[in-house]
Amino acid sequence: MELVVGRVAKSHGVRGELVVEVRTDEPELRFAPGNTLKGKLPRATQTQEFDVESAREHSGRLLVRLDGVNDRTAADALRGMLFVVDTADLPPSEDPDEYYDHELEGLRVELGDGTLVGTVREVLHSAAGELLSIKASEAYPPAGREILVPFVNAMVPTVSIADGLIVIDPPEGLLDPE
Repeated sequence: MELVVGRVAKSHGVRGELVVEVRTDEPELRFAPGNTLKGKLPRATQTQEFDVESAREHSGRLLVRLDGVNDRTAADALRGMLFVVDTADLPPSEDPDEYYDHELEGLRVELGDGTLVGTVREVLHSAAGELLSIKASEAYPPAGREILVPFVNAMVPTVSIADGLIVIDPPEGLLDPE
């Protein structure tokens, strides 16, 4: 299984730099000069390997130069590319309250009383924080709709990877259809 650690948003300048949307807690390690990144273009089945030449922060964004990507045209060709790592290569988290996105995807989501809310589709990362995108069960019609729950301790008091379960305590109205 692959985990996305970054996405090429666009090119920057004329020398082949890329604006990368970071999707990892350790960008300084993943995008360090000398590292090799695996990249997958949208709708591609194969990954390509790229060596990181340089990485720097600029106006709150990560700018990355890859070996062999030397101009704007080459950089533009990589727009939308996802940088991925194999989940088998990831070290276990040392913090019991930290999870990789792929560990949460597919987990059952219930209320404290055992009512099935649905299953986690994905973890969304936004400027305001992480959100669990949950595919609603029949208990929260229409079944299959998306429910977004902020991934904060107050609303997500229990996560058990071993049990395949997340227990949520949402405020009134959060689970109601719009």
